[in-house]
Amino acid sequence: MLFWRGSEQIGFLCTLSLTLYVCPFSPLSTSLPPIPSQGAFPASIVQLRKVIIEKDQEVVLSAEMPLVKEVTTTLREWGSIWKQLYVVNTSTLFVCVQRLMWDLMEWRSQLLSGTLPSDEFKELKQKVTSKIDYGNKILELDLVVRDVNGNMLDPENASVISLFRAHQDATTKINERIKEEQVRFEQTYHNDQSQRCRFTGLLYVSPELARIGEDSLHVPLSSGLYLNIPLSSSLFTSIFENYLIRWTSKGFPKDVDMLNNLKVVFTDLGNKDLNRDKIYLICQIVRVGRMELKETGTKKCTLGLRRPFGVAVMDISDIIKGKIECDEEKQYFIPFVPVVAENDFLHSLLNKVTASRGDSGGQGLWVTMKALVGDIIQIRKEYPHLVDRSTVVARKLGFPEIIMPGDIRNDIYLTLWTGDFDKYNKTTQKNMEVIMTVCDEEGKANSICLGAGDRPLNEYRSVIYYQVKQPRWMETFKVAIPLEEMHRSHLRFMFRHRSSQESKDKSEKNFAMAFVHLMKADGTVLQDGLHELVVFKGDSKRMEDVNSYLSQPSTRNQGDVPKGGTLSRSSVGVLSVSSRDSFTVSTLVCSTKLTQNVGLLGLLKWRTRPELLKENLEKLKIIDGEQVVKFLQDTLDALFTIMMEHSQTDDYDILVFDALIYIIGLIADRKFQHFNTVLEAYIKQHFSATLAYKKLMSVLKRYLDVSSRGEQCENYLRTLKALEYIFKFIECVFLVQLIHDPAFSFSLSLSLSSLSLSQGETFQHIQDIVASLLRTINRTVITMGREHALIVTRMHACLNPHSHTHTLSVLLQDFLMETFLLFKELIGKHVYPSDWMAMIMVQNRVFLRAINTYADTMNLKFLNNNDFEVQLWNNYFHLAVAFITQESLQLQHFSPTKRNKILAKYGDMRRLIGFAIRDMWYKLGGNKICFIPGMVGPILEMTLIPGEELRRATIPIFFDMMQCEHKLSAHFQKFENEIILKLDHEVEGGGGDERYMELLETILLECAVEHPLLRPEVEHFVDLVKGLLVRLLDYRTVMSDDSRNNRMSCTVNLLNFYKDINREGMYIRYLYKLRDLHMAVENYTEAAYTLLLHSRLLKWSEDQCSPQFEVRSCQTQRQQKEDLYETIIGYFDKGKMWEEAITLCKELADQYEMEVFEYELLSQSLKQQARFYENIMTILRPKPDYFAVGYYGQGYPPFLRNKVFIHRGKEYERRDDFQNQLMSQFPSAVRLNITTMPGDDVRLSPLQYIQCFTVQPVLEIPSRLKSKPVPDQIINFYKSNYVQRFHYSRPVRKGPVDPSNEFVSMWIERTTFTTVYKLPGILRWFETTISPLENAIETMQSTNDKILTLINQYQADDALPINPLSMLLNGIVDPAVMGGFAKYEKAFFTEEYNLQHPEDRDKLEGLKDLIAWQIPLLGGGISLHGKRVTDDLRPFHERMEECFTHMRKKVEKEYGVRELPDMDERKSSRPRSVLRSFRQSVISISSLQGSECGTPTKPYPDR
Repeated sequence: MLFWRGSEQIGFLCTLSLTLYVCPFSPLSTSLPPIPSQGAFPASIVQLRKVIIEKDQEVVLSAEMPLVKEVTTTLREWGSIWKQLYVVNTSTLFVCVQRLMWDLMEWRSQLLSGTLPSDEFKELKQKVTSKIDYGNKILELDLVVRDVNGNMLDPENASVISLFRAHQDATTKINERIKEEQVRFEQTYHNDQSQRCRFTGLLYVSPELARIGEDSLHVPLSSGLYLNIPLSSSLFTSIFENYLIRWTSKGFPKDVDMLNNLKVVFTDLGNKDLNRDKIYLICQIVRVGRMELKETGTKKCTLGLRRPFGVAVMDISDIIKGKIECDEEKQYFIPFVPVVAENDFLHSLLNKVTASRGDSGGQGLWVTMKALVGDIIQIRKEYPHLVDRSTVVARKLGFPEIIMPGDIRNDIYLTLWTGDFDKYNKTTQKNMEVIMTVCDEEGKANSICLGAGDRPLNEYRSVIYYQVKQPRWMETFKVAIPLEEMHRSHLRFMFRHRSSQESKDKSEKNFAMAFVHLMKADGTVLQDGLHELVVFKGDSKRMEDVNSYLSQPSTRNQGDVPKGGTLSRSSVGVLSVSSRDSFTVSTLVCSTKLTQNVGLLGLLKWRTRPELLKENLEKLKIIDGEQVVKFLQDTLDALFTIMMEHSQTDDYDILVFDALIYIIGLIADRKFQHFNTVLEAYIKQHFSATLAYKKLMSVLKRYLDVSSRGEQCENYLRTLKALEYIFKFIECVFLVQLIHDPAFSFSLSLSLSSLSLSQGETFQHIQDIVASLLRTINRTVITMGREHALIVTRMHACLNPHSHTHTLSVLLQDFLMETFLLFKELIGKHVYPSDWMAMIMVQNRVFLRAINTYADTMNLKFLNNNDFEVQLWNNYFHLAVAFITQESLQLQHFSPTKRNKILAKYGDMRRLIGFAIRDMWYKLGGNKICFIPGMVGPILEMTLIPGEELRRATIPIFFDMMQCEHKLSAHFQKFENEIILKLDHEVEGGGGDERYMELLETILLECAVEHPLLRPEVEHFVDLVKGLLVRLLDYRTVMSDDSRNNRMSCTVNLLNFYKDINREGMYIRYLYKLRDLHMAVENYTEAAYTLLLHSRLLKWSEDQCSPQFEVRSCQTQRQQKEDLYETIIGYFDKGKMWEEAITLCKELADQYEMEVFEYELLSQSLKQQARFYENIMTILRPKPDYFAVGYYGQGYPPFLRNKVFIHRGKEYERRDDFQNQLMSQFPSAVRLNITTMPGDDVRLSPLQYIQCFTVQPVLEIPSRLKSKPVPDQIINFYKSNYVQRFHYSRPVRKGPVDPSNEFVSMWIERTTFTTVYKLPGILRWFETTISPLENAIETMQSTNDKILTLINQYQADDALPINPLSMLLNGIVDPAVMGGFAKYEKAFFTEEYNLQHPEDRDKLEGLKDLIAWQIPLLGGGISLHGKRVTDDLRPFHERMEECFTHMRKKVEKEYGVRELPDMDERKSSRPRSVLRSFRQSVISISSLQGSECGTPTKPYPDR
C-alpha cells in the first residue's frame, strides 16, 4: 500500500486480515501523483468498515457488533494455536479445533449478513458463545465470563462477589459441556479402532424379490449384524434386535409412508464387536400365506400362516472395520437364497449360504451402507440428511461397552430356541405353531415387538415348519412391559397344530402350553440364558386360565417335576405335565431398573433381611459391574444409610468402606468411565450423610496404620487409588457442616492431622494429599466467606487501613504485618483457577490498591527511627516483590491476544508496583542497611522482569545498596556475595537476558561516575557480574540442547569462573553437576578427575566441613575426603586408569598406617593396590585416538566460536564414527575437508563449519621411568595418557619432482598443538593454546610467506598488476605503518623476558631468524617492483627504497645477514633456513594451507 507525505512516496507492508484506519484526506496536501487505475489487492477482498473514534483517548474502535469482534479475535488466537498443534502432531485436538473454527467461521458469516430474525439471532448467539467457551477450555485459554444475555461481562460494571459467582456458574456450565463434548469428539475423531467408543451403522434397504403370489412377506432384517461363533458351526449369534419390514406381494411396503424410506440405524457397536473375525448382514425372509406355495387343490386353504421363504447373507466385516470405504451412494446386492425343502430351518440355511455361493436367479436385495461414528443423538445432529426422526433405530442386544449416563432401558429379548413334540394319535408329525402372549395375574395381554420399525402386537406367532418333530425356530423378539407391571407379569406359550386346509385347521385346538415368570420370588428378574420349560397338557380353555398353572413350577430346574400325573387339582380343571414334549427358550434382560443379582437386591432392600446384611455387603464385590452402575445412586444411598444407622457401632464400617472403594474403582474402569459424571452429581446433589466423614476417616486411618506396621492390607492399594473421591465425600460434608457449625473445621482438621502423623515413605504421599485437601478447604472457606456479610465487612475493613487510624500503633502494626502475610499467602497459593483471568486480575488490582494504601500508612506511622519496625518493612518488600513476580502478571509468557487484553484493561501492574518499591526503598534513609543483603535477592528477581522502563527504574537500587554497605564497612562484599549467589539461581530458572546485562553495566557505571572513590570497585563488580552473566546465559542456553558436550563445556566454564573468584560453594555445586553429566554417558575417568578437584579442597583433619563442602551432614573433612577417595578410586577402576587409582590408594594407605592406625582398612587398601598392579600388567587397554576439532563461523556460541579443541576418543572409536557423532550435534554445520586454518571468509561467516582430523599424542615419559628397562605395558599407557602436546604431519613437495624417486622432493610439514590441560582430565577435550611469542613467530612466518608467494607469482606472470605488491612492501618498510617486529623487540627481546621464560630461548632465536630472513625477501621484492613500476609511481618506489635501506642496516646489524639465491634460478623454492624455521614452529595452525583431510596435496604448484 502506498502513502504520500508531500511528494514523497511511502510504502507500507499489508497482509491478509490486516485492519487499517485511514485518516481523511487533507486539502493542504499538494502535488500528489496520479492514482493508478489498478491496485495490488483485488477489490473483492478489501472491505470498508465503519469505526467509532474516541477522541479523548484517540482510540479507533470497530463499529462491528461485539459478538462478531469476539469471534474474529477468537479465530485469530485459535489459528496460531491450531498451527502449533499441527507441528507437534496432536491429531485429535487438531481436528477438534479445526471443526470448531469451521463452525465459528460459518456462524460469523451469518452474523455479518444481518438478515437473521431476532429469535434465530438469539439462538445463534447462544451457539457461538457456547462454542467459544468450549474451545477456550480445551485449549486451556482463559475463561470468558458472560451475563444472562451471553455478552462478555465487564469487571468494571460488576461487584467482586457477583463476578466471582459468574465465574463459578460459567465454570460449571463449561465443565458439563466438556463432559458431553469429550465423549462426542472421542467418538467422532478417534480413527483407531482401539479408541472407538461407539459405532453406528446406517442401512438403506431396497428389496427386489420375485412376485410369489402371496399377500405379504415378512422381511425381518435379523439384527443386521451376525457372528459365526465358530466359523465352521451352523449357529449364528445375533448382535442387534431385528429390523422388520412388512412387504406386499405387489412389491411395495405395506406402510405406504415407508416407500423409498426403508432406513435403519444399528447403534452401539463397540471394540469387542469390531475385533470379531466375521460380521454378517443377514435377512431372514418369511412369507405369510398358505402352508404350501404351490397348493392348487379345490379345497380352501388356510391363510395367514408364517412360513420360511429364504435368506440373504452378506459379509460386511471389511466395511464395518473400515478396510473398504463406503458411502450412501454406493449400493450392494445381496443375493436371495430360497428354502429348498418345506422343512428347512432358516438358521440351517444360513450355514449353507455362507459355505457355498448359489445362484439367486437375479433375486435379492439392494442395500446401501454407511458407517457413522457416534451415538444416535450425535449422528442425528451431524447427519440430518441421512438420519432423521423417522429413521428406525435398532438397539443392541445387551449394553454397549460404554454405558452412557441416562441410558435407561427395560427390554427383555426372548428367543424361541427349540422344541420336541410327539405326534401322539396323528399319523404324521405336527405342523407346530407357538403362540406367545404376555399375561398378568388376570390373564390380560400386553405388548410384544417383533422387531425395530414394527408396531406392538398382543401376541406372537412363530414360523411353522412342515411336519417336523424337533423344530428349531431361533426367532428373537422383544417384550416391552412397563416396570410397575413386571412383578405381576409372565410369558405364556400355547402350542397348536396347523393344517393346510382351512376346514381342518378351524377344528384344531391348543394341545399344550408352557409359561415362565419374569420375576422371581426373591425380587430378581429372570436370569439370562436357556430355560427348559415345563410343558403342560390339558383342556384348551383350562390352559388359558392363569389360576390353573400359575402356582406350578415353570422350568425343569425349579425342582423335581414328575414326568406324568397330576400336578394340581382345582375347581377349574386339571393340568398334567407332558412327559413326551419339551420346549426351550432363551432370554436376555437389558434393563437399568431390574437386577438379576440376589445380593445386590438384598443390599438395596437390606432392612427387610438385616441378618443377611453382612453377607450382602461381602457379595457386592463379586457382583458384575453392569449391575452395580445401573443402580449407582441407590447403592450409594444404601451404603451411607447403613453407615449412619449403625453410627454407634463399627460392625459394618469396614465392609461399607470396602464396598465404597469397590464402586469407585469400578467407575474408574474404561467401560464405566462416563459414570464419573453420575458419581460427581451424586456427591454434589444427593449425598447427605453429614456424619459419614467420621466413619470414612476412621477406616482410612486404620488401613494406614496396618500398612505402616508392615502388615498385609488387601485393600490398601485400591484405597489409595480411590482417595480422590473419598476426600470429595469428606469435603462435601465439610461444605454442609461449615455453615451450621463453625467448630466443625477444627474437628476435621484434627482428623486430618491424625492421618498426617502416620510414618513411613508411603505416608508422605498421604501427607501431600491431606495438604492438598486442606488447601481445598481453605479455598472453600474463602469462597463461602464472601457470601457472609460479616466476612465481607471484615475484608473491606482490611482493605481500608484509614479506618484504623484511631487505633494504637501496636495494633495497627500487627494488623499490617498479618495482612501482608495473608496477601502473600493468597498470591502464592493461587486461590482461583488459572483460567479465571478476569477474577485474578481484579484480585491483583485490589491487592495493588491496598498495598499502595498501606504503603502510605507506613510512611506516616512507621518511618521514623523511633517507630521503625524492620520486620514490618521486610514483610512489605517481600509482599510487593511476590506480587510483581507472580505468574499471572508475567505478560511475556502470554499470547499477543491475551497480553493486549490485559494491557488495555488493567495496564502493566508490574510497572506501578515496581516504581512504588523503588520509592519506598529510597525513603528508608539510614535504615537501608537493615535490608542488606536480605533484600538483594528479591530486588534482583524484580529487576530481571523483562521491561526496559521497569529495569531502568529499579537497577539503580543496586548501586544504592553498594553505597550503603560501603559507607558502613568500606566495601560491599555482602552485597556482592549475595547477588552472585542469587543471580546463579535466577538465571538458571529463566530470568535475565543479554539486554539485562547491557543495562546493568551501563546503569551501574553511569551511577559510579559521580563517585570517584567507589568507581574502581563498581567497575570491578560490573566486570565480575558481566562475566558471570555471559557464562550463565550460555549455560542456560545449552541445558536444553541435545549436545551433552556443550553442556559439559559451559559447566566447566562456570566452575572455573567460580574458582577464580573464590566462590567455593558454587564451584563445588557445578563440580557435581559436571560429575552427573559424565556418569550419564559412562565417562568414569572424567568423573573421577572432577571429584578429585573437590577432594583437593579438603584436608586430612578432624575439622568439621564447611557448609559448601558438605555432602553428608555432620562429617569431618577426613571422613568426607576418605569417602570421596573411595568413590574416585571406583571410577578410575571402571575407566581402567589404575595408575591414578594406585596413587590415591597409596595416600589412603599412608593415612591408615601413620595417622589413624586402621590396619583393617590398610589391608583392604593394599589388596586393592595389588589388584590394580596386576591389572596393569595383564589386561589389555586399547589406546584411544585423539582428534583435532575446529569450530569456525559466527554461528557457534562464544565458547566454541573459531576455536580448536583436542578430543579424546573412546575405546575403538575411529575418526569417521567420531565425526558422524560430532555432526549429529550440529546438523546445520558444514564439514571442512581441509586440515589448515580457514580464512576470514569462513571465520566471519554467519554459518557453522566443522573441521576434524586425527592427531598423534606426543609421549612424555615420567622422569622416574627414563633410562630404565620398563615393560611395554607400562610405557604404552603413557603414550596416550598424561599428554598435552599433539602432532599433525603432512607431506609437501619442494623443487623439481624426480619420477624415479618421489622421496627426493618430499618434505614433512609438522604442526604441534598444545592443550590448556593434560588429557585425560575433567573433560574429554580441551582447547588448544598459543603463547604471545608463538603468535609472533606465526605472524612473521605468514608475512614472509606472503612476500615469497607474490615474488614467485610476479616472476611467473608479467601481466599481473603491480598494486598488490606495492601495498604489501610499503606496509612493511614504511616507518609510518611499520612497527611489527619493533613491537616484538620491545615485548620479547628484553632481559626481563629472558629471565621469566628461559624455556623460550630457542623460540626467540627462531623469531630473530625470521626477522633477519625478511630483509632479503624484501630486497628481492623491491628489486622486482623497481623493474615493473611505471613512471608515475617512480617517486613512490624511491621512497620505499629509502625506507628499506634504513631498515636493512638496522636488522643486519642486530640479527645478521641472510642471502637469497638468484631468483631466476630458483623460482619455485625457498631457502633451507626459511623452511627450517617454518617447520620448527611450536603451534602453526594458520600455516596449514591447502591440504585436504586424509589426502595430502601440494601447498604450491611445482615449477
